[in-house]
This record gives sequence, structure tokens and C-alpha cells, in this order.
Amino acid sequence: MARDWNKITFTGRLGRDVEIKYTPSGQAVATFSVASNRPVRDETEQIGWKDETEWFRVVAWRELAERMSKNLTKGTRVLIEGRIQTQEYTNKEGQRQRSTEVIANDYMILERKPNAVAEGEGDPIDQAFSNAPAANRNGAAAASRSNSRPNSRYASQDDEEIDAEDIPF
Repeated sequence: MARDWNKITFTGRLGRDVEIKYTPSGQAVATFSVASNRPVRDETEQIGWKDETEWFRVVAWRELAERMSKNLTKGTRVLIEGRIQTQEYTNKEGQRQRSTEVIANDYMILERKPNAVAEGEGDPIDQAFSNAPAANRNGAAAASRSNSRPNSRYASQDDEEIDAEDIPF
């Protein structure tokens, strides 16, 4: 039997701070929205190009939810990886409604909100790198060593050589 693939990866900026709640069993659930812009040609041709914004509702569970609530704030530019899920519900008027959301399984901070570095929130490159999975960090360090940069701030003397099987993609 063939398996289907439900995966989405996108970048954008948080439209609001992460809201975290806990289920009765104690599992953390984080929700927030991300605005992703793409350039489209202006129909009037007077301006040339304009941004079209697509909003994504993002939901994360357990440890990922807790990490996101600590590290993400409104305006942060992120890369989100997850799957699309559609929920059906009945609204207050008794009509059936559908809501589509992204169930996150990973994220990476690409840039803090504007002026965040000046406000003392740290180097966004370091923070983005520190959120990467371990296999990605080792791969990036190995890549930096192979690019004649043995003193890269991401390379470590303790990094082991990696095999092709260690690369997550």
C-alpha cells in the first residue's frame, strides 16, 4: 500500500504572541498565527508588485509547545514545518464550519522581531541555529569545516564525523 504525504514548510512572521494552554491530562498546547507574504503583480500595473499575505493558524503540542511559548513572540520571523489538518465544528448559529490549521512538528527562528538584537535579545543567527535539531547542527558544523572555515563559531572540536544516514533529508 502506498503512503501519502501531508507536509507543509513555510516562513513568515508571528502575528501574535504564542498562547499556551494545558489539557486536563497536562499536555501543553500552543496556538499562534503566522503571516506569510509573497509578491504578486499589481493588477493595475501602477505599482508593479505588491505583497499578498496568507495567514496560517499553527498548533503545537507537548515539549514543542512549551519551547515555542518561551522562544517566540509577535513579529518573530520563523520557519515552520508540520502537517495540515482540517477540523469541523458547529458554530453558535448551528452551522457546520471548517477550520484548517498547521500542526507543527518543528520550527526554526530566522530573525527576531525588528530591533530585537538592539534590545538585547541576542544574535538571531545563533538563536536560529540553537533551535535546529542535533543532526542539522552537526551537519552544519561539518559543512562549515569542509568549507575551509575550521574556526567557524558553530564548529566544535567534539563534533563527530557524520554519515549520509545521519542527514535528516
